[in-house]
Amino acid sequence: MKEEYDKNPVDLCVLCALCGEPEAVILANGDYPTQPIPSQMLANAPYVVCCDGGADAYIAQGHVPDVIIGDGDSLSEENRRKYSHILHHISDQETNDQTKAVNFLMEQGKKNIIIVGATGKREDHTLGNISLLIDYMRAGANVRTFTDYSVFIPCRHTHTFSCQPGKQVSIINFGAHGLRGEGLVYPLSDFTNWWQGTLNECTGTEFTIHAEGEYLVVINY
Repeated sequence: MKEEYDKNPVDLCVLCALCGEPEAVILANGDYPTQPIPSQMLANAPYVVCCDGGADAYIAQGHVPDVIIGDGDSLSEENRRKYSHILHHISDQETNDQTKAVNFLMEQGKKNIIIVGATGKREDHTLGNISLLIDYMRAGANVRTFTDYSVFIPCRHTHTFSCQPGKQVSIINFGAHGLRGEGLVYPLSDFTNWWQGTLNECTGTEFTIHAEGEYLVVINY
């Protein structure tokens, strides 16, 4: 896998600069990771929490999670019985399984969290899982979502990111004001709709976003 990263320096940049050393990886019940970055995140995870039916896919790949969390509605009956000793059944319908997993880890003192498998299958779940990253940041988690195509990073106020010239960057505003960028092709403003901050590009080896408030940064591999 290392050879694949060496062919694309932005992959190493994303891994080293944006995720650090995760204390846990959450595998949600969306599309199972197939590309090198999220796959390697999952393979190297020191602690794996599977969201309900996501455990079926993880177990089918020959692995056993440390914990399975959810209301059990999408986990197979066979795995529900076989892995009952690591199944934390949480029936609360006010939160989704991804949030249950984040809350579980936070209660254990694990705040540096990577999420994979959170997109795909259902667009409503995808949008919900992405938007919840802001809530996790507010709760004190250092959380990132890695998909097969990009990384989602919840941010507050001014941040600088390593990047590569020409790499695509999107900024999704969650009420921040005074949005201003350095090292991006297109200027930023106080976007009022998600699409307005999409399809920007990095012009050098880093870019900076100045803002007061919260926003998501999406960096494509």
